[in-house]
Amino acid sequence: MGAVAKIEMLPGVSPAVYGEADFAAVREIVHADAGIVLPPAKAMLVYSRLAPLVRNSGCATFSVYVERIARDEVERRKAVCALTTNHTFFYREAHHFEHFAATVRPGLIAAAGRGKPVRLWSAGCSSGEETWSLVMTLLGTDRVAGRALAAKDILVLASDLATHAIEAARAARYPAEALEAVPAELRRLWTNARDGTAEIGSEAKSIVRLRHLNLLESWPIKTLFDVIFCRNVMIYFDQPTKERLVARFAERLVPGGHLYIGHSERVTGPAAELLEPVGPTIYRKVTA
Repeated sequence: MGAVAKIEMLPGVSPAVYGEADFAAVREIVHADAGIVLPPAKAMLVYSRLAPLVRNSGCATFSVYVERIARDEVERRKAVCALTTNHTFFYREAHHFEHFAATVRPGLIAAAGRGKPVRLWSAGCSSGEETWSLVMTLLGTDRVAGRALAAKDILVLASDLATHAIEAARAARYPAEALEAVPAELRRLWTNARDGTAEIGSEAKSIVRLRHLNLLESWPIKTLFDVIFCRNVMIYFDQPTKERLVARFAERLVPGGHLYIGHSERVTGPAAELLEPVGPTIYRKVTA
């Protein structure tokens, strides 16, 4: 994990409460549990995110709290979730949704029409903006056709490590202005806006399954996916972790299935033999 930060002089923080060894212990736990790399510059972020949990747990110092999360799985999950960055927004990296609509969606509709199951995965869905952008794009700009599609064997798995993010995605209510990047017709058809708030409509919700999932642990998933979105998640991982994760995604794609990743992420390692680039940070699984 490399050198740790010299953090004993953080403004207003007593070394007796939060010191160098505490940051080192936290970063090791978070890396082991979630694959997240916390460089020394994140020392203050760790303090600010975890200090409320330390206080609420009744622990007097970070060292005592670290001992607790080392043995208490529930509290450790709270700590890891608190350190998970959930910055996202609707229709982020719009070219992904445009490619999906133009290139991938027609084949999925045809497959659903033949009675075949269609499966999509928003991995690292955060508070739901990516998931709902994808679902609205899938349902399309024709209400009748979209409703008929939602009645087919189509499911979208939306998963995240952070339980608070999953709850926000499940609530599916956002400031109306947050959806301004979504094409107007999709907003009109698949959301209900009132008093400055937009709620995702029932048709979109009906095909989504929200689940807590740590991408680094075993996946209780037997199905193969036609599409996987995992964007701006791997930027927090080291290179070996990224390569292992992408290889696992490749294994879970059907031949010809698509993987969409973040703008600063790349497919490298063993998965590069299975995934061919077909657009900016868009990959297609090769067929035999």
